[in-house]
Amino acid sequence: MKQLIECSNKEAREHFLKRSSYFTSDLPDYISFEPILKDVADVLKDKSYNEFKNEKDPNKFDKVSYNLVTNKDGKFAWRSLELMHPAIYVSLVNQVCEENNWASIGKRLKEFEEGVVDCCSAPVVSTDHQQDVATTIRNWWERVEQRSLTYSMEFSHLIHTDVSNCYGSLYTHSIAWALHGMAEAKGKRHTNALLGNSIDDHIRAGRYGQTNGIGQGSALMDFIAEIVLGYVDEQINAELKEPTDIKILRYRDDYRIFANSDERAETVLKVVSDSLRKAGMTLGVSKTFLSKNVVDGSIKPDKMAGINLQDLGKTNAKTIQKQLLRLHSFGQCFPNSGALKRLLSDFDTEISEPSVASSDVVDPSDIDVLVAIVADIGFVSPVTIPVVASLLSRFVSLTSTEKKSQLWEKVLKKMKRVPHNGYLEIWLQRVTISKDLGIKLPFDSAEPICKIVNSEKIDLWENGWIKDGVLKDILQVSNILKSSPEDAPELIQPTEVALFKRNDQHS
Repeated sequence: MKQLIECSNKEAREHFLKRSSYFTSDLPDYISFEPILKDVADVLKDKSYNEFKNEKDPNKFDKVSYNLVTNKDGKFAWRSLELMHPAIYVSLVNQVCEENNWASIGKRLKEFEEGVVDCCSAPVVSTDHQQDVATTIRNWWERVEQRSLTYSMEFSHLIHTDVSNCYGSLYTHSIAWALHGMAEAKGKRHTNALLGNSIDDHIRAGRYGQTNGIGQGSALMDFIAEIVLGYVDEQINAELKEPTDIKILRYRDDYRIFANSDERAETVLKVVSDSLRKAGMTLGVSKTFLSKNVVDGSIKPDKMAGINLQDLGKTNAKTIQKQLLRLHSFGQCFPNSGALKRLLSDFDTEISEPSVASSDVVDPSDIDVLVAIVADIGFVSPVTIPVVASLLSRFVSLTSTEKKSQLWEKVLKKMKRVPHNGYLEIWLQRVTISKDLGIKLPFDSAEPICKIVNSEKIDLWENGWIKDGVLKDILQVSNILKSSPEDAPELIQPTEVALFKRNDQHS
């Protein structure tokens, strides 16, 4: 792996225009925003979106960017993932990746590195077969967990804390502060010739002019957030000077403070909190805790439990149903956790082998139970829906055509009870639309992306501010379908939903 900032400006631009960078969550294979981004990039070339607008500014319109809603707990905790308007997104990529701008950003990020705060989340890109998300996870394991464990030799206390609603609360004007310093940013507040102001303008253009919050869901916004959090690091460093009795590790908006007393750890925590507040952010009180055993506190409880469960293998759970019940129990204890997603992914990969999940191995009378267990895992932990959809497709495929219809109708009825979850519905549509099913299941969804898959003519983004006819034509949302959804195979393969190829060294 290598850090993104080590790439050339052209390599960075190519990275940000990838399908997996524009939207970092999994989508069915037949959906891709990359063709639209490439076409928009061909039209804009190195220009700004401002050269393609009419007399109206996009920040005067609501819903210029599209928000895809995901549910975090199956109830009333939801998160909005932003699909930035492609013209504004490409324009912002142009600004960030302009040769001189890219060099100045890199120089500024290097300046943030000098101090007590050790940033472990500098964006990285894969240099091999692994996806960028997988590379980021491996970076977490190497730079955060492993280093935390070694600090147990020096420190007795560890405070965990993170930023509450980091992306939603970030003050967009702080981007200019981060890149240019407070004095210059304040003195040139109204000129977009200043890179920080230009980035601020792009973000607000797609968010109705709001200065509170940036979109979540793209590698580009992750990068912008990292710039502001690096600036916060600089403020913390200036306040704490060069202490030898503490260490601070930061991974995105997650902080680990190492010290040798309650009092010292809490003093440092206050400095972190005060520095974040200047950029519009606050610490999450509910997720702040102190551990007086650094080894124990360094590994998240869900991961430790996942390691223990994984090590059991098929012990005391020799049938598929028992293995699923064990995963279900884990999901009740650690809903929506990274460990649960990993365990389900491993299980999905294992049973994808024809010799494991076949009508010769799975008792047909057991299918209803297997489907019920898997569906409930997805109901309680909606973030697992891609791999849950894969598992459901596998089990339902083992039944008769008539039985398939009955099972899918039950699954859809159950999942309809999950409020505000367009992301879940996109994946349910994936497993019910394939013509290989041999049945035609009506899929009624209010989610716009599902409507596009159903060939309905709707808009994802507000284009009323665009004067250029060619650009408007490119933004036809039907262009996000790179193949016919009905031609998708009935069975979802692990490669369509797997976060990364298994690498035991970095599990």
